This record gives sequence, structure tokens and C-alpha cells, in this order.
Amino acid sequence: MKNLLNASQIRAVDAYTIQHQPIASIDLMEQVAAAFVTAFTAAYPHQQQAILVACGQGNNGGDGLAIASILAGKGFSNIRVLLTQFSQSPSADYLLNLERLKKTNPSIVLLTNPSELELLRDEIVIDALLGSGLNKPLSGTYAALVFAINQSGATIVSVDVPTGFSSEGEIQAPYQGIKADLAISFQLPKINFFFPESAEALKKFNVVPIGLKEDYIESLPSDWKLITNQWVSATLKPRENFSHKGTYGHVLMLAGNAETMGAALLATGAALHSGAGLVTACIPQSGLTALNVSLPEAMFLRREFLQKATLNKYQAVAIGPGLGVDKEQSQLLDYLLKQNQPLVLDADALNIIANNKHLLDKIPQKSIITPHLKEFDRLFGEHPNWWQRVETARQKAQALQIVIVLKNQYTFIALPTGEVCINPTGNPAMAQGGMGDVLTGMIASFMAQSYTCEQAAILGVYLHGKTGDALAENQGVIAASTLSKAIPKILRECHQ
Repeated sequence: MKNLLNASQIRAVDAYTIQHQPIASIDLMEQVAAAFVTAFTAAYPHQQQAILVACGQGNNGGDGLAIASILAGKGFSNIRVLLTQFSQSPSADYLLNLERLKKTNPSIVLLTNPSELELLRDEIVIDALLGSGLNKPLSGTYAALVFAINQSGATIVSVDVPTGFSSEGEIQAPYQGIKADLAISFQLPKINFFFPESAEALKKFNVVPIGLKEDYIESLPSDWKLITNQWVSATLKPRENFSHKGTYGHVLMLAGNAETMGAALLATGAALHSGAGLVTACIPQSGLTALNVSLPEAMFLRREFLQKATLNKYQAVAIGPGLGVDKEQSQLLDYLLKQNQPLVLDADALNIIANNKHLLDKIPQKSIITPHLKEFDRLFGEHPNWWQRVETARQKAQALQIVIVLKNQYTFIALPTGEVCINPTGNPAMAQGGMGDVLTGMIASFMAQSYTCEQAAILGVYLHGKTGDALAENQGVIAASTLSKAIPKILRECHQ
């Protein structure tokens, strides 16, 4: 896992690095600018490209001045530098970099009124106006300038964050900051990059290292964690010699209905493909032929026999995909909740609970629930934005002592500790029905293999997305069944 930090913590890391490396602040700014230029020129390599570097008068503007100097030194000959004159107190490093820039004989444009802004045809704007410390909406001349830049239709590349975009906290609606095509951020992604509302501010982001002290970053207190491939590879357990099917646990999958058997088959298949030693599908009798044909490895438990079964022989019990919400299914869920055995709850299991809110408090500790946006709000109330939604997930995970997997492009996993883990894998090619069923099967499989509920949720979400990323290299659209069958290959790669 990697710590994600807020804006004030990042400033503290800058100060710590300057003190302990040691390095002068102007030299750290030079490292920042060089890292930005490396990423920028990889995306926009043509030296004849017209570029306007728009600089505020703080350290973000100082970065912009250093970027302009480095680009000029690399042969980019069509650069203009826009100096805003909206502040009375430019930073010391800004002034020093301005003097350095003047030695390269740049084209400098002084701007005192946003209405005077003129952009050349096909000019790329490098946004170095305001940095990550902004914590209030733009106003006045900066708001007018940002509006003019957005309206120009120019390609915009932001330095660290788009001007007007908050690094953490609720993203203003409607968003009125810079709308960047690319943000090149430093050392760590900003927490808000992973929230859906950020789509208004940036199309994509790239994170580049700038030499900040990683050990100090990881020592700081943060409830925000980014899941890493290194953590996943280190956590996955190898399949040892002399192990057998009993070693890898038994999943009971309670899913499917007469018209939704596909969900049960997807979830059951994913549990098998993710490594569970045994998987039993508790489905209606009408689905048995489909189960035997598509998944002959899976076993079958009649629905009416569930309450007579010995549940403690299963290391993981999952319920919900395609289940239905009628009285019969509600009674089955109520029975499972009373067994006080950790569950994986998805889809219709969550819809039943949403219709019977008293059942929330009956969810056994160490259970995992996997709602998407609408399911989450049906459970816990409507939310005006994703920041509030994730805060609720954090609070409920702590209060109920469960894991909440709040699904999105970047899925948030709220842990009983109050920490929120953000998953960086996954892509729009996976936006098809059945993906949630596959995820449920994966999480249940890892729970059966003796991982903790936290580990099972994190592994399932990360590997689900990573499998989708691998398939997306050659496919524009990925079916859930295709993804499920590709899981073993990704597992092997992570083990290696």
C-alpha cells in the first residue's frame, strides 16, 4: 500500500526533503520542472509545437517558469510565457526563476486583464496558475482567466493539478476551474483524482517522481491508501506442494433465480477461477442443467436444503447475484444473517437489506458488502457527491465492523479501521453487465482461501481490474465471462 496525502501534508514532505536531503527549494523546483518536461515531451514531442505557459505568481507559477526554461533548452522554439499580474506578492523562487528565464530571451506576455488573453492557433496551454493549496472556489480575475482558457478550446496540460481543483474534499459543483486534457502530478496522485467528479477537471493524469522522501511519506498518518501491485504480489499465497482442494477452502454461492441464472454462473465460475478448492452453487433446481454444462467443477445444493446444511463446512458464504427480492429470498438472507458467520453480500442481498433497514445491524462482523452507487444510496441514504458518499462508507464500515466495497472506476474499499483503500486498476472496457457478479465470486474465493476480509476484498478488487486491464490491451469491450476465464493467468503473473 502507498500513503495518499492531503495538500498540507505534501507541503510538509517538501519541507522535510529540503531540510534532510538537503536541497535548496529552488533546486527542488528545478527537479519538479525537469520531471514535468520529461512527461510533457513524451506526450507532445514536436519542438515546433506552439506552447503558452500560463504562470501565476506563487510556486506553481515558479514551476511554470522553470518548465519554460527547460523546454527552450531542449529546442522548443515556439514558446510564449504568460505572466499574470493579479497578485502583489510573488514568491521568492518565482522571482528567481523569472530572472533565469529572461536569459533565454523568451516571448513574455504580461496580463493584467483576462479579456486581453489571446491564444494562437493550435497552441498548447501549460497551466501553472495556481497549485494544490487552493481550498476555495476561484473568483475575480483568476476565475475570468480560467473561463477564457477553457472557452478557447486549446489543449491544456496542468502542472500538478488543474487550477481551481481541490486536492481533497468536496469538489465544487458546478466545477469552474481549469478543464485539463492532462495533469502531470508530482510524486503522488491527488486524492480527488480518483473521485468521479474529477472528470470535469481532467481527462487523465500522470504521476512523476520528483525525489521526495518516500520513507517520510509512508511515516505520515493517512487514512487514504493506494493499492499497489507490490502489496498484492506480496500478499498472495503460493500454491504449495502437497496441497489439495481442501487447502484452498470451500465457497457456498447462494445466487440466481429462474430468469437470472447467468449471474449465479458468473459468480460461481469466478470463485473457481480465483482458486477456491471447492465451490457449491445453491441455486434453483431449474439452473442445475446449466450449471452442469457450463461449470462441471461446481457442486450443487438445493435451495430448500440450505437451512438443513452445515454452514461451518464452508469457509466463505456469498449471497446476492441474481437472487431476487421476494419473500422466499428474504427468508434465506435472514437465515444466513442469524448464523453470525461472515458473508459476502452483493446485489439483491443488498436490495433486500435496503428494504428492511433493521437488517443492517444484523450483518455479521468481518462481512464484505459490494454495492454500486445506487445500491449504496439505497442502503445509507442519498448523497449529493462522492466525497460525502465515501465518508459515509468509512463511518459505516467502522460502526458495523465490516468491509464496504464501493464500486466505481476507481473502487473505494472502506475498512473497519477507518482507512479507505483506492483501487487503481480497471477501465471502461469492463463496463458491461455481470462484472459485479464476477467480483463477488473472486472476493468469496479469496475469503475461502483464508485471507482476512480486508485482504480478500482488496485482492478481489485489484485483480478484477488488473485482469480487465490486461484484456483491454487487445479488446475494446470485455465480457464478464471472458474476464472470469482470464483470472488464472493474472494470478500466475502476480505470483511470479
